[in-house]
Amino acid sequence: MRRPRSTVGASVGSNAGAPVGRGAHSTPERILAMSTLRSAKWYVGDDRNAYIHRAWMRRGLPASAFDGTRPHIAIANTASDLVPCNMHLGEVSRSVADGIHEAGGIPLELPVMGLGETLVRPTAMLWRNLAAMQMEEMFRSNPVDGVVLLGGCDKTIPSLLMAAASVGIPALVVPGGPMLSGTFRGKPLGCGTDVWKLSEDVRGGGLSEQDFLASESSMIRSKGHCNTMGTASTMGLVAEALGMVMPGLAGTPAPDARLLEGAHGSGRRIVEMVGEQLTPQKVITEASMHNAIVALAAIGGSTNAVVHLLAIAGRLGLDTSLEDFDRVGASVPLLVNLQPSGTHLMDDLFRAGGFLAVLKQVRDLLDPSALTVSGSPLVEHLEDARSWDPDVIAAREKPLQENAGISVLRGSLAPGGAIVKPSAATPALLQHRGPAVVFDSIEDFRARIDDPDLEVDEDSVLVLRGCGPKGYPGMPEVSNMPLPRKLLERGVRDMVRICDGRMSGTAYGTVVLHVTPEAADGGPLALVRTGDTIVLDVAARRLDVEVDPEDLAARTPNEATLAGFAAPERGWQKLYVEHVTQADTGADLDFLVGSSGSEVLRESH
Repeated sequence: MRRPRSTVGASVGSNAGAPVGRGAHSTPERILAMSTLRSAKWYVGDDRNAYIHRAWMRRGLPASAFDGTRPHIAIANTASDLVPCNMHLGEVSRSVADGIHEAGGIPLELPVMGLGETLVRPTAMLWRNLAAMQMEEMFRSNPVDGVVLLGGCDKTIPSLLMAAASVGIPALVVPGGPMLSGTFRGKPLGCGTDVWKLSEDVRGGGLSEQDFLASESSMIRSKGHCNTMGTASTMGLVAEALGMVMPGLAGTPAPDARLLEGAHGSGRRIVEMVGEQLTPQKVITEASMHNAIVALAAIGGSTNAVVHLLAIAGRLGLDTSLEDFDRVGASVPLLVNLQPSGTHLMDDLFRAGGFLAVLKQVRDLLDPSALTVSGSPLVEHLEDARSWDPDVIAAREKPLQENAGISVLRGSLAPGGAIVKPSAATPALLQHRGPAVVFDSIEDFRARIDDPDLEVDEDSVLVLRGCGPKGYPGMPEVSNMPLPRKLLERGVRDMVRICDGRMSGTAYGTVVLHVTPEAADGGPLALVRTGDTIVLDVAARRLDVEVDPEDLAARTPNEATLAGFAAPERGWQKLYVEHVTQADTGADLDFLVGSSGSEVLRESH
């Protein structure tokens, strides 16, 4: 990946930090002078096919909508009543449409596959690639010149970006925004993170089940996605760091009227982008990937961003690897005091100055050449940014934690790599040696973890396998295993845990995850036995099992391990298991890596 240059040559524009386009006076005539509209291939002409395309789309639109002078913009909307974090995106879509109209374009609502993290089983990650494939085909096969991507819940923004990258027409993201902070017993309640904390308190005897259930109605206060620095919040902000969101918009709370204002401005801007042919290939570069990794570390973002960014990079053919997250991000300080790495919530971050105020603190670490969908470099939008609350956005010279970026581990237990998030871990456990307590599947774990006869203490290392992309299937968020009840009752609140799956972006603890190769793909994790000594040394970037290499190679997986691996016989799950790649390359499908462009050569009639 490209390293940042030492100087910034561009001047700061008047719109720095504001979610508006710089080409506010673009006209359809100006757009025509710059490009030939893709939609004209469907609508312009006097043959039968052009007639059919126009006739079926008229339904109130004037003839000028089809004469090749007005861009047709798809609003890719992941809203669904079964995706609770995205339920409000219909309202956001209407503001986008108003902006498109104002700029002379034709807005077209395009419902696309939405994935609700809290509801779908066995895991939403199983369908991220399916959603990306469906969206890609819809963007390519329809007569649209550009697309506005509306997402919020964890997998929606990654899948939208993967699809847009593979098609290559102008696109930008409007994140749906976080919910407002809930309260319980007079204290802020973070969705996700406090679920894990409160549930452990119940299991440890510190909170009654009645009080636990009473907090349920207090947690989700408004529309929007998780209000912690979980995956949804992380991916909205990271999409802005990539340059795919109008600077200053990501992180705006879902109920805030300024989200609709930014959506309107984004609608205007996408029309201008069509004229400029500003495509994802020109915005998402190695320079912007560098900036996204810096941002991920500074905000204490979700480990899930690693697998999503690698998948997006794979669609674009970028030379971004797992090592870049360590090389670029490991030395970046943690500046944002939000759960799960801190105490505050997303509403506080927005109040304190927002994402641009965070980026300003690490401006010297950013690559100044990286563009945004505004048409100007990201760094040009930072001049007027300011932090109004140092308890929420720490100053660079007084960070919450030095060297807080995600660490990449390798060793005899993870030859292909594994990751750990130091900012969410217990510092004393980042160097640890202890005996393994092995679970062959999530069902095995749930059946035995609270067994009073389980041989486990605070020095043990909990090992869960069969949870990778192939093994589960879909790589679920189960790596942050609940601790044994008997240890919780003694006051233990963290242990080293190792898994080939993922963990929620809202989760915390000393958890080593994304172990590669996974157990179901022949990784050594399948060979570990209870009692083997595990050595974790984050400073040395090592994860090892102290078993003689020849002895380890001579082992074979036990029957319970093999029985826990997924073996689907039909449908998407079978296709997925046969073609999914490992976490270190993004867990995409091998035949979806790369892009096919936007050209469609054959007619439908």
